[in-house]
Amino acid sequence: MVKHIVTWQFKEGTEEQVKDFLKGLQGLYGVIEVLRSVETGYNINPKEGISGALICTFDNMADLNSYATDPRHLAVASKCKPIRTSRTAVDYEF
Repeated sequence: MVKHIVTWQFKEGTEEQVKDFLKGLQGLYGVIEVLRSVETGYNINPKEGISGALICTFDNMADLNSYATDPRHLAVASKCKPIRTSRTAVDYEF
């Protein structure tokens, strides 16, 4: 199994767009077949430098790569680029 964790810092004043984006990611569960689990969240701790996170699992890296290039994922991901200031990701086997 592969865990895919992404964190973002979002621009100030974009809270509603961020919630829409995170809801869109969550909505991919059950739609993109290779996505085994998905969890999204908006950081409630203003002292931290990260605004939001995505944690999802896949059977293997090939499935993660399939998800990353799936047009349904790309449509949701396109909502993120205009509202983020940074993005960090890590993928590991467990």
